[in-house]
Amino acid sequence: MIDQKLLALLQQDATMPVAELAQQVNLSQTPCWKRLQRLKETGVIRAQVALCDARKLGVGTTVFVAIRTNQHTEAWAKAFTLAVRDIPEVVEVYRMSGETDYLMRVVVSGIDDYDRVYKQLIASVPLSDVSSSFAMEQLKYSTALPVRPEAVAHPR
Repeated sequence: MIDQKLLALLQQDATMPVAELAQQVNLSQTPCWKRLQRLKETGVIRAQVALCDARKLGVGTTVFVAIRTNQHTEAWAKAFTLAVRDIPEVVEVYRMSGETDYLMRVVVSGIDDYDRVYKQLIASVPLSDVSSSFAMEQLKYSTALPVRPEAVAHPR
């Protein structure tokens, strides 16, 4: 239960000092610090980062890109992975089941900027279909994950 509370607090504010975290979960500082170290060592806490405002960085347009390919080889998959890793505007990529092979989330300044990213992508690897959808409104956005007791008790 304490680890769950620590993770929930850190997902709200990763800069919270250990003293404050300890107070919030009713521990002294040393045991709290040790719990945090264990959560890091076991990989439950992967990183502590700053979340930036996309609009203030000039990339306030989100594009979801569905990609289909007719090449399902290891070589193609490696080339695709390298290509998307080298495009900073591509912030998420998932290999999918169903009709779409890959789904990407791309952040850009607008349509012209997305066209540049699109051209960079299609020049990198052969694709059979690329379908782009521009997000009109963001209804929910969170980086916080649900913290389930069984997952914290037995990290994988």
